[in-house]
Amino acid sequence: MTDIEIGRAKRARRAYAFDDVAIVPSRRTRDPEEVSTDWQIDAYRFELPVLAAPMDSVMSPATAIKLGRLGGLGVLNLEGIWTRYADPEPLLEEVAGLRGADATRRLQEIYSAPVKAELITERLREIRDAGVTVAGALSPQRTKEFAKTVTDAGVDLFVIRGTTVSAEHVSSQAEPLNLKEFIYELDVPVIVGGCATHQAALHLMRTGAAGVLVGFGGGAAHTTRTVLGVAVPMASAVADVAAARRDYLDESGGRYVHVIADGSIGKSGDIAKAIACGADAVMVGSPFARATDAPGRGFHWGGEAHHATLPRGQRVEFEPVGSFEEILLGPSHVADGTMNLIGALKRSMATTGYTDVKEFQRVEIVAG
Repeated sequence: MTDIEIGRAKRARRAYAFDDVAIVPSRRTRDPEEVSTDWQIDAYRFELPVLAAPMDSVMSPATAIKLGRLGGLGVLNLEGIWTRYADPEPLLEEVAGLRGADATRRLQEIYSAPVKAELITERLREIRDAGVTVAGALSPQRTKEFAKTVTDAGVDLFVIRGTTVSAEHVSSQAEPLNLKEFIYELDVPVIVGGCATHQAALHLMRTGAAGVLVGFGGGAAHTTRTVLGVAVPMASAVADVAAARRDYLDESGGRYVHVIADGSIGKSGDIAKAIACGADAVMVGSPFARATDAPGRGFHWGGEAHHATLPRGQRVEFEPVGSFEEILLGPSHVADGTMNLIGALKRSMATTGYTDVKEFQRVEIVAG
């Protein structure tokens, strides 16, 4: 790929966001009813290639159960409000009523309460008792502390999610998490990220992760790009990590690591483009923040929003458009891509003649 000269001392390569690319129809079309969106990671099979992001504004035990019954996967934030407070509902109501700069300050106060191991156990067992796949997320900084609690509670998929996660974290202050050692000793599959480059993804795949999250700084509630200057346009990031998946498949003698796009996915067309660029599934937050039954009551925020010393996010407001089921499966009452996400994905696949997600990764795209 040709580099662009930023100035005499610096060159950069051109990268593309989802808005910069489009899917190209092929010579064949088919019926949307004949399209499959099934997705499987390790032993767990889902009807929908959609994971809900571990954000308190969209995922509670109840909504994780609801999403699981609809065919997707809800990932609970195990450092969130549900594992700090026995009854978080009054606090969620309060957050929805905050105004302006008070929101960030109050979120910092709310999330300064300690995470309680017994609440992690209780929330995960609540999801397990409902009979759906159980997934919970910790940051790399808290993984060692709570890993045993999480696995003892019966989690099916362990998610390690941060703004950016590397397999080579360097620290003189504390012993960093050894991802390869940790994943090897764990009895459950691990999804880890984010990352955004071929090399970083390859290193994460070599740790034994079952899936890699692609993206950071691109979500609606994140300001990582503004605060840290860190971001990578998602179409290029997904395509680069998909190439790492292919290279690792050859290197490992056939071990397939799933690529999950995590960031800048606000509309149904973004889901289709993410898969077209090589993703196996997507992790979304803001689309579910528009649900009338979301815990955030029309507001949306992530873990970065309440960082104690350097917030890199904000509480944003969305107009609710429908229930979780309507947002995922329709019917849609709007024409802007915020409802019936799976119906739109199936139609995009059908319009280009593909029958399943793996095939759809081969679709032609254009940039411009």
